[in-house]
Amino acid sequence: MTQSNKLISALDATHERIEALARQQTAGMALPELVAAGVEEAAAMLRIMLAAEHKPYVGDADLLELWRALVKGSPHWNTIRDNCRELIYYQNCLKAERTDALPAQPERMVIHTLRHIYLYLHSYAEQNHGDKV
Repeated sequence: MTQSNKLISALDATHERIEALARQQTAGMALPELVAAGVEEAAAMLRIMLAAEHKPYVGDADLLELWRALVKGSPHWNTIRDNCRELIYYQNCLKAERTDALPAQPERMVIHTLRHIYLYLHSYAEQNHGDKV
């Protein structure tokens, strides 16, 4: 298996987990657990891309720290900045017990946000990594 195929396979594995979360969300998964799982999946995707891009990062970095490491020298990663920030916003609202500050359907938005991050990373990997990774 080429490095490119490994990258795509790793991203596809996160997609499977996102779709499993979507099924759990539909079945009534509690928002705090969904947000925590969503933040972890987003971080996992960024770690995959950081490794593929040969960029260093701290192992226990949070989602926004991972994004900052990824964007350094590569401004196209700003495309997913707001998605990462949105997930952290949901997390912070829940920690502050401010569910009134969340959007109308935060459960659905978590899944949509994760799917957007996945689609951007996957299309980037297909277009830019080929067999050179």
